[in-house]
Amino acid sequence: MKFRTEITVPKQTNQIDYSSRIVLFGSCFTENIEKHLSYYKFQNNSNSHGILFNPRSIERAVNDCVNQKEYTQNDLDHFDDIWLSFNHHTKFSSIHLTKILQQINTNISNTHKALSNASHVLITLGTSWVYRNKETENLVANCHKIPQRNFEKEIISMDENISILKQIISSIQKINKNAAIIFTVSPVRHLKDGFIENTQSKSRLHTAIHKVTDNKRVFYFPSYEIMMDDLRDYRFYNIDLLHPNETAMEYIWEKFKNAWISSDSFSLMKEINNIQKSLLHKPFREDSEKHKDFLKKLSNRIIDISKKYNHINFK
Repeated sequence: MKFRTEITVPKQTNQIDYSSRIVLFGSCFTENIEKHLSYYKFQNNSNSHGILFNPRSIERAVNDCVNQKEYTQNDLDHFDDIWLSFNHHTKFSSIHLTKILQQINTNISNTHKALSNASHVLITLGTSWVYRNKETENLVANCHKIPQRNFEKEIISMDENISILKQIISSIQKINKNAAIIFTVSPVRHLKDGFIENTQSKSRLHTAIHKVTDNKRVFYFPSYEIMMDDLRDYRFYNIDLLHPNETAMEYIWEKFKNAWISSDSFSLMKEINNIQKSLLHKPFREDSEKHKDFLKKLSNRIIDISKKYNHINFK
């Protein structure tokens, strides 16, 4: 007797290994995948503009990086003594103009280089709902806690979503024709929009993605379906009942790993995991010979890996 419907994600042909370079854009789910990639010391560049939820803002971020846009004071807004960019997440805001411009432009420059050399680009779409600044009539990536009355809420149409995703693909391929582009829909439900409105929003994202995937250069990873249909129980959610908890994220990561990461990399991932755990080890006596021997062996293991893979360090 079966008590759940498990989703099987097929293995991909152009998989990720330790020579791969991954660039990530999108919602907070992207941050979770990036956390795992970084833990296992894969080469990755994540969210040049911070967490972004809607396709239009992700498109703008990709275009900024592809075209190496340089932000100036004219591209920023000033509110309550804070300089901010409506194209970025709130972490890109500061009372210091020079600091925020340097942070924004450095990220764009670094991500342009990363995109040009990327083997894989992972894009997580969160919602079709967007907010338009009434004063400028521009869509914003984040409202930066500015009063809601300054914005109008609207939803991106199906055709527009498809057009946006095609533009994202085209922009990436302008500087990198070989990268595998992986789309996924965030498993986080945006219930502040309403139950029906969330379904409406997510369905548009799903339909748009499946209009542009070809399973040659553009792919889909079913993180939303894994959460909704495989892990359909509130024990897999955080206390807010919206965000997947750590158990759920580990489960989705395992699905991603088995589909997208080369099995040849698993042994190195296991060794890196063991080293990461060893680095957290708290000795009973730091001055003991046993602990000194433990540190020496650990150091040798780290050196051996670093000699084979120059990009791996445990600082």
